[in-house]
Amino acid sequence: MVDLKAKPFNLNSEQISWVHNTLESLSEEEKIGQLFINLTVQRDKETLSKLVNEYHIGGVRWQGGTLEEVYEQNKYFQENSKVPVLIAANTEAGGNGAVSEGTLVASGAACGASKSDETVRDMAAVGAEEAKAVGCNWVFAPVCDVVSNWRNTIVNTRAFGNDPKLVAERSLVYMKENMKRGIACAAKHFPGDGSEERDQHLVMGCNDLSVEEWDESFGYVYKTLIDEGLASIMVGHICQPAYSKKFIPGIKDGEIKPATLSPELLQNLLRDQLGFNGLIVTDASHMVGLTASMSRKDYIPGVIAAGCDMILFFNDPKEDIGYVKEGLESGVISKERFEDALLRILGLKAMLGLNELKFPGKEGLKTVGCDAHHELAAKAADESITLVKDTQGVLPVNPADKKKLRLYFIESAPVSMANGADKAKANLIKELEAAGFNVTAPKDYYEYEMEGPSPFNKFKVMSHESREKFKKNTDLVLFVINMKGYAQTNNVRLCYDASHSSQNPWFVGEVPTIAISLNYTNHLIDVPMMKTFINAYADSKEYLHALVEKIVGKSGFKGTANDLVWCGRWDTKL
Repeated sequence: MVDLKAKPFNLNSEQISWVHNTLESLSEEEKIGQLFINLTVQRDKETLSKLVNEYHIGGVRWQGGTLEEVYEQNKYFQENSKVPVLIAANTEAGGNGAVSEGTLVASGAACGASKSDETVRDMAAVGAEEAKAVGCNWVFAPVCDVVSNWRNTIVNTRAFGNDPKLVAERSLVYMKENMKRGIACAAKHFPGDGSEERDQHLVMGCNDLSVEEWDESFGYVYKTLIDEGLASIMVGHICQPAYSKKFIPGIKDGEIKPATLSPELLQNLLRDQLGFNGLIVTDASHMVGLTASMSRKDYIPGVIAAGCDMILFFNDPKEDIGYVKEGLESGVISKERFEDALLRILGLKAMLGLNELKFPGKEGLKTVGCDAHHELAAKAADESITLVKDTQGVLPVNPADKKKLRLYFIESAPVSMANGADKAKANLIKELEAAGFNVTAPKDYYEYEMEGPSPFNKFKVMSHESREKFKKNTDLVLFVINMKGYAQTNNVRLCYDASHSSQNPWFVGEVPTIAISLNYTNHLIDVPMMKTFINAYADSKEYLHALVEKIVGKSGFKGTANDLVWCGRWDTKL
């Protein structure tokens, strides 16, 4: 039985009465609807009405939409739902995780690189205020994964680092800033990402730590947050064989399931051993880490039976609701498990004051992307950008001495050529020119294709000028990497625009070269020949401005790097 008086709910008698009265007022279909969080991409009244009146959703997250459209969508949900909904955002780096107009303050990696808690405090505060302005009451953060595998790019920039104590400390600061503003956190991704390199969008993850290793890392982080009142936890489609074998002696390898389907991890480990009384939500239910385990007909009721309280995203609402109904009728989901899930859902809603809901006024939208928040982003950039190494002693650079700058900008392949070139490239050129450099920035293959598709474009990016001409016309090279992505490959590595491309770092032996990552922190594995390397963590205007200020010596490098940046190689340190 769920104790609604205990942490994290701490409900009073009036709130508990609301929970029980609400539960008693719901039909079976309305109760089933409470288990689901819809991914909203359509905002017409017919679609929204169906979600609240036919599917009775318990929560919502969304993609796309302008600031005003998202506000009106969320207002509609709260004003038209029989039971107020949990409205969630992914504010892992600031308000940009709620709406596109929101402010990116700092990624988890940037917060981890900063020497104080101030950066994560500012990031969390901005994210909470901007999310709350559009009606959010729940955030899928902090990312409290502990990254011990340098190959992992799924949470490389999203997590705070490789030290469990640091991760726990920064996660706790994040959680408290949101709690102050009446927003619940869902810490993720239990039982923990970062110890392997694969992406749970594509394959079941596997946390292969021993029981003792897990206790000292992920266990320490989760226990720290739970003891301080963590409201909810997002469970990843990640198995933890050591603990499954501890709680189920004799379990066969083929019987090991992701945590979302493992009662031994959710009940024995999370509920009993760690003492978690809050709400458990699955990671996205369309991820192959879950779908490969069994048919959707079985795993949709299966995750509830195993101990999850809410399911993230429908595939087909009518079908998924039918699967849960069948699970209840067959006994796969017991009445007790079903009621516990509902009590936790309604308990979280009462904890957030949704039983006396007052939707925020539209005047609050002015806080989203405001100047004060962008000032905090600039401060975070200054505090976090990290000089990993400069063994050639090229920094700082005086533009008067090294005026002729060649920029090689290595970007991910665009989703569509219609999207246009990476805006960060143009913004960086502006910053470099403002600092006094004359910038030459060769077009890459994608830019040529955007101008006009041609089989000869590959050859254009393979052309090389003479070495002597290059040296005469170039004082300094900036080699900038802006790779990113997920759900396409199990990790993201540096990828040039073509084979034998002029981007390939042939120039490091000709002129001084500075390599910069605007995203992942592990790119030295692919460019160990670079003698100067900077981790800049983001491609926003604030981070690009701070980066150039540091290159020219107007500001010092303040961030710190952990040992994972060396990727386990001796040659990356040279």
